[in-house]
Amino acid sequence: MDLLNYAFMQRALLAALLVGMTAPAVGVFLVQRRQAIMGDGIGHVALTGVALGFLLQVSPVWTAVGVSVAGSLAMELIRSYGKARGDLALAMLFYGGMAGGVMIIYLAPNGSNANLATYLFGSISTVSPQDIPPMIALAAFVLLVVVALRRQLFAVCQDEEFAYVGGLPVRALNLLLAVTAAVTVTVAMRAVGLLLVSALMVIPVAAAQQVTRGFAWTLAVSVVIGVTVALSGTVFSYYADVPPGSSIVLAALALFLLFAAAGSPALRRLGRMRRGWHNGGVGTRTPS
Repeated sequence: MDLLNYAFMQRALLAALLVGMTAPAVGVFLVQRRQAIMGDGIGHVALTGVALGFLLQVSPVWTAVGVSVAGSLAMELIRSYGKARGDLALAMLFYGGMAGGVMIIYLAPNGSNANLATYLFGSISTVSPQDIPPMIALAAFVLLVVVALRRQLFAVCQDEEFAYVGGLPVRALNLLLAVTAAVTVTVAMRAVGLLLVSALMVIPVAAAQQVTRGFAWTLAVSVVIGVTVALSGTVFSYYADVPPGSSIVLAALALFLLFAAAGSPALRRLGRMRRGWHNGGVGTRTPS
């Protein structure tokens, strides 16, 4: 493949691999918790962090991490203390994050909304050599948390009260999940874009749920799907000269529709009928 001869594509594919692994790995817990759009709220807050990086003339990756982690922790604390509903907290993240990002970018030296475009929609050509080490470090943190604490996080997302009675540190695990989601958004913003990162956290999980049973299998299959669509979407964006974020999300949607059709009751009945015919009619209903 000629695209591997270019250093920027090597970096883009590595970034896509990291995103494909981390986004669904965290998304499976958010889907279980019925907070599928949490990534959207954090993505809007991260926009403020990116703009702050331009203003301070430092790496936007680290400022986005700091701001998105602070925003996700604030949302989780608001939700847990019951001072506002979860959807209200998400709304505040949406609007405040977007408004803050637009305002700050205009205050930055030579700032304009064009500076935010690559972070909003993703761009394969803007993953710099300096971006790779923090992306690897942040992705390693996310995967370590998911692998080491998957059972505890699943228990908390499934039933907080039962997890609390079972002796788990529910508050700490909720805050850790919020931080992990914020870090995942930051890892994904270069390849997928902040406006679409939530889709990669949710759609592979939804697709995996069509063909799997049980949490462990859903987690594994969703990560495989995430890696597949992230790499294929990045490659397609190179040849078609389109934004990688949209290519990755559309590939994920296509796989979801395929898996949903394959897992439909009608197709399952048809499959049983065909197996019955191949077995000489065994298992099929005989006319009365």
